[in-house]
Amino acid sequence: QVQLVESGGGLVQAGGSLRLSCAASGRTFTSYAMGWFRQAPGKEREFVAAIRWSFGSTYYSDSVKGRFTISRDNSKYTVYLQMNSLKPEDTAVYYCAARSRFCVACLSDSNSEYDYWGQGTQVTVSS
Repeated sequence: QVQLVESGGGLVQAGGSLRLSCAASGRTFTSYAMGWFRQAPGKEREFVAAIRWSFGSTYYSDSVKGRFTISRDNSKYTVYLQMNSLKPEDTAVYYCAARSRFCVACLSDSNSEYDYWGQGTQVTVSS
């Protein structure tokens, strides 16, 4: 019963910035962690970042660490992905995901650990 809607994608030049948003809703919203994944044409879906709702602890892929920042606004049920110093290699469809089942080590980089997915938003970085 969780719906996720991403927004904020677009076309930017290398070195630019974008902020993606993921709005979560549902009559019974239960999520321990939120994650961002991306998928480029012809490639498998790749983990980007994750955050826990309760503690705000974060986990990043090495490829984006230091450039991307994941955050959340509990009152708005929204998670953000601030992307700075964008590179052409960052071009992909970015997906928001929610992990709703009980977990201890909730910051997972595995697709199978997440239960709900958004429709995706396109990010294109030109050189």
